[in-house]
Amino acid sequence: MQQILARLPDWPAWAVQLLFVMAGLLIATYFVSTLVTPADEEEEEESPNTLHGATGKEHIHLHSEKYQHQHREFHRFRRKYLTVYLIIMLADWMQGTHMYTLYLSYNVNISALFLTGFLSGAIFAPFLGSAVDKFGRKRSCIIYCLLEIVINVLEHYDDFATLMVGRVLGGISTNLLFSAFESWMTTQHRHLGFPESWLQTTYSNMSIGNGAMAIFAGIVAQVLEDNFGHIGPFQGAVALTTLALFLILGWDENYGESQKGEHESSSLYHQFKEGWKATLQDSKIWRIGLTQALSEGAMYTFVFMWVPTLLSMDPPGGVPTGCVFSSLMMAITMGGMMFPVMHAVVSKISKSESSSSEMTAAIIYGLASACMFIPAHCLLCSSTSSDASSCFNRILASFVVVEFSVGLFNPVAGTLRSKYVPDNLQGGILNIFRLPLNAVVVAGTYATDVYPVYQVYMIVSACFMAAALLQATLIFGAPTNKSKNAVADSKTKND
Repeated sequence: MQQILARLPDWPAWAVQLLFVMAGLLIATYFVSTLVTPADEEEEEESPNTLHGATGKEHIHLHSEKYQHQHREFHRFRRKYLTVYLIIMLADWMQGTHMYTLYLSYNVNISALFLTGFLSGAIFAPFLGSAVDKFGRKRSCIIYCLLEIVINVLEHYDDFATLMVGRVLGGISTNLLFSAFESWMTTQHRHLGFPESWLQTTYSNMSIGNGAMAIFAGIVAQVLEDNFGHIGPFQGAVALTTLALFLILGWDENYGESQKGEHESSSLYHQFKEGWKATLQDSKIWRIGLTQALSEGAMYTFVFMWVPTLLSMDPPGGVPTGCVFSSLMMAITMGGMMFPVMHAVVSKISKSESSSSEMTAAIIYGLASACMFIPAHCLLCSSTSSDASSCFNRILASFVVVEFSVGLFNPVAGTLRSKYVPDNLQGGILNIFRLPLNAVVVAGTYATDVYPVYQVYMIVSACFMAAALLQATLIFGAPTNKSKNAVADSKTKND
């Protein structure tokens, strides 16, 4: 054991302890989730018309044969999508972990570059989604990859104007990342005739994989930086994005259309208008969008704050940010693993499958709100408290739990978007959602400069609570006909 500790980096004891505890909890969570996660795919009920005329052993045989084939097809489809998604997210995390240090080495205006990226995302968001639906989700994913390759090549130059061009393109590519890929997956899932309940399995895998890629990215990016300098992680991102591009070429194309071939006669303006019309007229859609803006905006604000907060508390030995970052990413992975378990428990308690996702989301946002109230309270009282160590430990624990909540609400947010947002308008509406999200992020970033830290945590906690209350209004609403419409559209296309 002493030899193992001797080989570890010179990190403070509290950071090493946190890393080992989180690693142990991650392993335990994996085994728990494997043992108790319900086999939703196995329990999916057969529709009355599917095996009409089959009875007794014949029915059982046909049921088993049909579902074995469907399971194999679903696993093949999910593997194809997740492979690309994980490569893309690994490349994205590798850039994010080292972008600040790269710009710092260039001695440029870092805040101006980051603000440009956010403004670009806000400006292009309303129009990009409609283009994704009209011109094709696969094609949009390909454009994303090409943009990312260009952006990472531009990062090689220390010219401020060149970097600004890269940030403008980065705002466009970020919108594509969080709309085109999910839209393609959700629509293709329905085109292939898989049950709606299986979508949450894919979203859960995405959350788990995203956390795992974040942990892995920190290690890979550090190795590349050590060997190739600050630009190393961006060169690695080019290679990974190129690989993803070739894999996407094997995907089938799908569009934002309610009938086959409709995208050819539909104009870009029509897609744009219909997306806004559906969002504004259906309160369920705009409530989902506002909930996403509040929760993700609060999460991004927290991301800006956790490092300076811990540094300001001056813990013994300092703050090894890479070590703490890996621990927080483990918490996200654990949340993704536990989501199916939590969803099943809520469904069983509520005895209402139709609103279980809404109830689960409200609970998760409430948990995140409570976690963010802890640093707000501790920092408010820290000036009169003599037990700084206890305050630090409580704040660190709250950060871990809020990241666990992020791992939980990523898959449930995706499930709810797929439930309420029409297939034929997914790209447009998902980008419309990013307008209030960018507004909350900009407001949160501004708040960190003008308000005391404890007040900003109060605001973050309030945003999560507002998301929980808004989400709760959907629990008692009428079940959506989204799934029925999707099935009807699928039949129309097949005919």
